Amino acid sequence: MPPGGWPGLVQLDADRAQPVYLQLVDALMRLMSSGVLAEGQHLPAERVLAAELGVSRTTVKRAYDHLREAHNLSTHGRGGTVVRQSPKVAPELARLKGFSQEMQELGMTPSAQVLSRRIVQDRTMASVFTRPSTAQFLQITRVRLADGCPMSREVAWYDLTLAPELADWDGQGSAYGLLKAACGIELERAEQSVEAVMSDAQETRVFGFERPGPCLLLKRHTYASTGQLVEYVEGTFRGDAYAYRHAMKP
Repeated sequence: MPPGGWPGLVQLDADRAQPVYLQLVDALMRLMSSGVLAEGQHLPAERVLAAELGVSRTTVKRAYDHLREAHNLSTHGRGGTVVRQSPKVAPELARLKGFSQEMQELGMTPSAQVLSRRIVQDRTMASVFTRPSTAQFLQITRVRLADGCPMSREVAWYDLTLAPELADWDGQGSAYGLLKAACGIELERAEQSVEAVMSDAQETRVFGFERPGPCLLLKRHTYASTGQLVEYVEGTFRGDAYAYRHAMKP
């Protein structure tokens, strides 16, 4: 139990418009962010915390379930409920590599959830890729996960004139690996910008945020060795899990 006991750390008000279980979610998140609740620390059983806070067990269960879905808690059978902070990653910006390679190098297991996949003709994208307006592109929206935790939501476009084999790609695995293995395309360079944004409604749900939260928006243009643009990506990365590093010299 934290010093001072749970009632001294968590104040809940049934008269507030916000549901009590969400007040508890916010309170526990603040305790995690401040370090009062450290990663690996056990939380009380639902009935125990409910009794200490003077709320129903259902209220505590809903709060715990919410935090589990957001990957902030994990349950290990008789081992109880344990604090699980979002993964903290600090990838380098100096090398051209995809999400899968990046996470593997950090010792994490990458995976993807495909939200949408379609072949499109888009005048804006045709202009970006310097293709005719009738050119076709694969547009794919994915949630990228590391060790099961959602890290980013990305929308990517691929030039099917240059890489027609991608038309049958299901969105699983590494796009860069497939470009090389199936299309014979070697990547030469990428241009990338990073800006601070707040998560939109879909990203807020995907990341398990209670309300819109700070994120990093990465926009990347990736070029083949021929100099032709092959990929354009807009990826929103959760701000509580990313810290980018870049080496600089005078």
